[in-house]
Amino acid sequence: MNIEIIEIPKKEDFRGNLAIIENDTVPFEIKRVYYLFDVPSSSQRGGHAHKNLKQLLIPVSGSFDVVLKTSSEIQKITLNKPDKGLLIHENIWRELENFSSGSVCLVLASEVFSEEDYIRNYDEFLEYNKK
Repeated sequence: MNIEIIEIPKKEDFRGNLAIIENDTVPFEIKRVYYLFDVPSSSQRGGHAHKNLKQLLIPVSGSFDVVLKTSSEIQKITLNKPDKGLLIHENIWRELENFSSGSVCLVLASEVFSEEDYIRNYDEFLEYNKK
């Protein structure tokens, strides 16, 4: 599966930690930044794939699970360390679930929003992958 855990450089001292995201941290040009917060633990986010967009998901607070699917594989990853991000390449179905209280998911995206880039139906995603 075309995913990767990215180590985010950090500076540690007695005052607390500082995570640093610069040009060489993320393997794409960041064109959009957004974050999810106040997500009820019973809610699910995502539920789509992207044709071209890449994303780096960072759990800046709390934890959540990311369920990733291709036409032949399913993998679940728990994100709970703010110095580790999950890089998701294009054409991977993703669902975010099991949000802890106070969790925040920061998303860095390789493209600006474009509805045409989304596949929002899982059966259409499977059909798209047959091409």
